[in-house]
Amino acid sequence: MSEWIFDSVSPSVNFLNTLRDRYLGGRETVVTPEDFAAWLVAAGVADRPPEVSESRHAEALALRETIDAVLMSVGRREPPPEKAVRTLNEAATKAPRAVLQLRSVPGALPESYRILPGDPASAALATLSADAIQRAAEGANVRECAAEDCSLRFVDLSPARNKQWCSMARCGNRVKSRKNYRRSTTG
Repeated sequence: MSEWIFDSVSPSVNFLNTLRDRYLGGRETVVTPEDFAAWLVAAGVADRPPEVSESRHAEALALRETIDAVLMSVGRREPPPEKAVRTLNEAATKAPRAVLQLRSVPGALPESYRILPGDPASAALATLSADAIQRAAEGANVRECAAEDCSLRFVDLSPARNKQWCSMARCGNRVKSRKNYRRSTTG
């Protein structure tokens, strides 16, 4: 799906951005179980789309909001909600995580891919949970884009920890252009 954004090296942060336009109440981009399966492949969490049931899809969407609660709290330097921490920990232990493998490519360096053991959909959720736990343990500065018409989450890796926009190309330039336009028309 063209609406999916993979700006972060963290699959759990990219997963947060499957709910777009949070400032307007949210717009889902992984509407069906098939969408979620396709997202897992696009995100590099799975090598091929796993079978995802309706209940596993609902579990994934609930887990996404749990990850959001934990990572946004950590980003604000606040303790995350205890229930969210318990839910995240439990999800990480439910299944084996994806296993990184190498695939030979004729005439080129090998490429990596992931296999999901056991119940692939459950393994994918465990992988996303483990990634979120790693980000939280590192104290990742996960923030919400400051553009008034965006609510994407991003990891602020700037030295001063003061990055404002999810992407300079997507939001930063647009916000700066609007400010310059307002200054030029009111001055």
